[in-house]
Amino acid sequence: MIRFENVGMRYGPGPEVLRDVTFQLEPGTFTFLTGPSGAGKSTLLKLLYLAEPPSRGLITLFGTDLATARRSAFPALRRRIGVVFQDFRLLAHLSAFDNVALPLRLSGRKPDDYTHDVEELLNWVGLGDRTHAKPPTLSGGEQQRVAIARAVVGQPDLLLADEPTGNVDPEIAQRLIRLFGELNRLGTTVLIATHDRGLIERSRSREMRLVDGRLVELRRG
Repeated sequence: MIRFENVGMRYGPGPEVLRDVTFQLEPGTFTFLTGPSGAGKSTLLKLLYLAEPPSRGLITLFGTDLATARRSAFPALRRRIGVVFQDFRLLAHLSAFDNVALPLRLSGRKPDDYTHDVEELLNWVGLGDRTHAKPPTLSGGEQQRVAIARAVVGQPDLLLADEPTGNVDPEIAQRLIRLFGELNRLGTTVLIATHDRGLIERSRSREMRLVDGRLVELRRG
């Protein structure tokens, strides 16, 4: 599913944010990406959802070598990835329902086909009564849950989440992790960046730890 070989990443002339990162994730795995602030977790996720190219090294995604792939192939790769961003990136003029449904609309599905799925997912994340609310009227935690629902609604092949439980209470956090676990059981490969040690210990899943841009530990759950 994912292979990094001696990957380095820097922004402009500054120091490398990632240094000689090498790992691979098999299809269907559930992995936590950990490390202190500034360790490079968000940068690693950016490389995976194709927001940035690496400065050096090789990345293989879904069997495609990103260094040699044509840029015209990237949109199809991105459609296989669900992403939960730290800043949510919801569309302010759309309701919670329409934000969640957006990936399905873009893939060509009709409202009659996806309405039940979207409503069920909003109920699961505790927002069944906020279906028609727009992001500016939602709290930070509610916006985060809408962003998570949008990322998982299409059952992507790969789910990337950057601190997905950072703005919600422990009960909702556990519900979201169960949602990610269910998606994983259906075949989605899951990679979650988090600082929450309690979440990691309760899950007993695989853990990759970054420190100063280097992968210093790879622990299997």
